Amino acid sequence: MSNKSKIFLAALILLGGCLNYTQVTTIKTDGSGSMFIHYWMKWTNPKDSLIVEQLGIFEKDSVYNEFTSEYSSIKNVEVYRDYNDSTIHSKIELEFNSLDSLNNTRAFKGSELTIHDGEKNTKIFSQFIKPIATGFGFESKEFSLTYVYYLPGEILSHNATEITRNKLTWQYSLDEIGTGKFITAAYRPFKLKETPVWIYFCALLVLVVVIVFLFSKRVK
Repeated sequence: MSNKSKIFLAALILLGGCLNYTQVTTIKTDGSGSMFIHYWMKWTNPKDSLIVEQLGIFEKDSVYNEFTSEYSSIKNVEVYRDYNDSTIHSKIELEFNSLDSLNNTRAFKGSELTIHDGEKNTKIFSQFIKPIATGFGFESKEFSLTYVYYLPGEILSHNATEITRNKLTWQYSLDEIGTGKFITAAYRPFKLKETPVWIYFCALLVLVVVIVFLFSKRVK
């Protein structure tokens, strides 16, 4: 975890804020994919809002730096306040060549994101959710962390809190994270779409027609 992130979390504790973090990841069969991250918190007074803004985690350029690497591309970053419920938000959309390449970003340092080969043509996904220290009488249950993964295959085993086909959801409070927790799932990848047989027959027919045409023209 970067020093900036540690300072941010410590300030949240002192402010008594409630942090919500949601990460939605879609992985394709070839290992590439996309991720959407949305985190937000409430502030109790204008002073809290100013302190939070100075931390940088809700500052657009700072967010870009935290999530940028040469193996991934950020498609959009949005930072805004919602005065209706006194919340401040950051939303990030990015694409990556491979899941483990995200480990090169500051934001995911130490997250051990990986997809590796398992037995009998299976894949095993995992991510380490890092522990976050709390104190000052802060109620860690006020932190909400949600991880959603769409995996490209038939789910064989997992430790998700909820599953719908190949959509897996892990939802925790900081108490449940404790000293850190691995979220993991094993799956059998969907087969790559095969070229329909009729395409080959059409290609062969076209080739035969071309050869016959060229041969007949040569004879004349």
